[in-house]
Amino acid sequence: MKLRRLTHRQSGPEPAHGGGATKVAGEPGTAPDDVPGAAPASRGARSGVEDASTIDKGPGGDRDVDPDRIDEEALLAEFEAEKPARHLTGIPGHVVAVVGVGLSLFALYWVFNPMPRQVYLPLFLSVGLFLTFLTYRGWGRSDKEKLQGKADHPNILDWVLALASLVPGLYMVWDWQGFFRRAIVPTDTDLIMGTLLVLLVLEAARRTVGLLVPLVVLGFLAMAYFGSSMPSPFTTADFQWTRLIGHNVMGTQGIFGVPLDVAATYIILFTIYGAVLAASGATKFFIDLSFAAFGQSAAGPGRTVTLSGFLLGTVSGSGVATTVTLGGFGWPLLRKAGYSSEAGGGVLAAAGIGAIMSPPTLGAAAFIIAELLNVSYLEVLIWATIPTILYYLGIILAIEFDARRHGTHQVEVEDKSAWRLLLRFGYHFSSLAAIVFFLALGYTPFRAVVYATALAFLLSWLDREHWMTPKRIWHALGQGAVGALSVIPVMAVAGIIVGVMTLTGLALRLAGIIVDFSGGSLVLTALFSAIVVVLLGLAVPVTASFIISFVIISPALQQVGVEPFAAAMFIFYYAVLSEVSPPTALSPFAAAAITGGKPVPTMWLTWKYTLPAFLVPFIFVLSPNGVGLLFEGGAATVAIAFVASSLAVGALAVVTGKWLIGPAGWAERVLFLGAAVALLVMEPLWIGIGLALALAGTVVHLLMRRRAGHSVGGPLGAVLPGGEGDAEQAPQAPDAPAASGATTAAPTSTTGTDTPGER
Repeated sequence: MKLRRLTHRQSGPEPAHGGGATKVAGEPGTAPDDVPGAAPASRGARSGVEDASTIDKGPGGDRDVDPDRIDEEALLAEFEAEKPARHLTGIPGHVVAVVGVGLSLFALYWVFNPMPRQVYLPLFLSVGLFLTFLTYRGWGRSDKEKLQGKADHPNILDWVLALASLVPGLYMVWDWQGFFRRAIVPTDTDLIMGTLLVLLVLEAARRTVGLLVPLVVLGFLAMAYFGSSMPSPFTTADFQWTRLIGHNVMGTQGIFGVPLDVAATYIILFTIYGAVLAASGATKFFIDLSFAAFGQSAAGPGRTVTLSGFLLGTVSGSGVATTVTLGGFGWPLLRKAGYSSEAGGGVLAAAGIGAIMSPPTLGAAAFIIAELLNVSYLEVLIWATIPTILYYLGIILAIEFDARRHGTHQVEVEDKSAWRLLLRFGYHFSSLAAIVFFLALGYTPFRAVVYATALAFLLSWLDREHWMTPKRIWHALGQGAVGALSVIPVMAVAGIIVGVMTLTGLALRLAGIIVDFSGGSLVLTALFSAIVVVLLGLAVPVTASFIISFVIISPALQQVGVEPFAAAMFIFYYAVLSEVSPPTALSPFAAAAITGGKPVPTMWLTWKYTLPAFLVPFIFVLSPNGVGLLFEGGAATVAIAFVASSLAVGALAVVTGKWLIGPAGWAERVLFLGAAVALLVMEPLWIGIGLALALAGTVVHLLMRRRAGHSVGGPLGAVLPGGEGDAEQAPQAPDAPAASGATTAAPTSTTGTDTPGER
């Protein structure tokens, strides 16, 4: 049975690395329909998604039923904050391709020939909006239209809006010095153009991320316009429309503020890099390497999915998109290993969400941190290093314990040498390392990523099947621009929110409310701040959530003594974790839709896997030594923080995984819970107490096992078929819908396959 996924449509062959895609042993020797790697789903748009009416038809036009196939477009449309884009062909497709390549070249030109931001940003936004209105639908397609296979082309209104979006930008650039100088007393034409631009970015945001974000922006504008009528503590002065346009359109605090600046520099350059990296065959290599490194053990399937999620995070900044990508090849593997639908969904979602917090690319919010704090992007990467290690350490330990507790078994895969893959295709890591190298040499992040892109381009010639031919270069440049489209309008409208906050002074007022409500307590302020960020993240995408939260929450945390960099990282992690937080939990719900598991149990299992990520931000906010997790405070502080937090993560894995050397009872789990809490305090006395409690828990566990008659000498209580009987049956919800092909099937092709960006 051949595994296929719905992903981006590509053209041209892309043979597997090493002479063939990784396969589960026993797979029929069908050759995969390999295609060149697509542009990543990074930072937003996933253009070029295949139409559901044609994807599941065989060569003869008959419907090809495959129980392992997933409708990626439908899943992204339902669970991703950003909406899926059209797959354009014909004249509209050519127009979008040409303009997209032009926008990418414009961004690359800017890196080496900087121009005033009052010129660059209006032009960039105008072209971005032009592409957005052609690429994103004003409303969804009906199932009937999909089944009939009608062309999904822009209509007259889309073309009108696209052309109209060019007018404000050209007007502003024509006399950009005069336009921005008239911010206090704009002319009637200035007001008309400013109002038109506001309406256009609101409509573009509605098309890309839904109605809620534009409604939030309109709410903030109404709050400023009717300020004196607002209830306390939101009462402000009344700001006339002239003042609102002058501040939010004709200045650098609104639409053309830091968020859009980040989209026009960091984000588009990194999406171009991701497109080139994917087209050079990197995504295929990442998945093959994951299988070769971890495939041959009982916990191998879980490890493979986790490592794949981390590596794919280098070319994807979306938790849901990475989860869906992993689900295409990961769920059949997890299912055959014995994972229940809920447990498999939890692993997929936890691995997917790590894409947004994994260096060196991280998510869009990380770029904003660098700009808002006026620090090097390399410094942000350094801050994120230890928390990322702890996040994946927690997932790996949870997977190891679950594999033993539930008795998952090895799934035989095609034998490939990880070292051979690294020797042959390890050059794909070179461009990632180059980003950090150039940043360390003092290059701007913009030049660093461009040089890394050039390196990925040159290295593609080491593999003939992935040469960056003119056609692939054209495609990568076009996809680089299209990949940033859903972020561009969101950044623009987020700038309006920031502009209103600074104009009215609401940001500091709301921060004061949080501090007053917590009574000035650092612990309560951090707790309330985390709740606010998560709740906000339930309503808006991660990037917008971070921007709004930073304006409000960062001043509150700083008022109670938190360093600005620690406050920014605290907000960043909780904005990201909103994707796995109840009650919406987009990534777990998308994973449940793939596995056929119950959404709520899947969500709680994901939460178990990601628990360290929820606790680590509190450590570097509440504990004086906790800043060591961000590589601050000196070598001793960093070492103590890393070792103590790693031990704490291990203790928590025992608590949640109910396993140490064998099944862990309530007594040892209580001791390990106390050990984890004590270790997280990060003070020498408490670290000693934590170690003592962990030792006591281990002794109790060994005594309990000896009393039960189990040997304590095995390697971590390895569970063998027909062995000691320590393993539990993986919990299966009694009335959960059956997963696609949930019955044991013939061995399934894994990366066979379909890699991210392939069908």
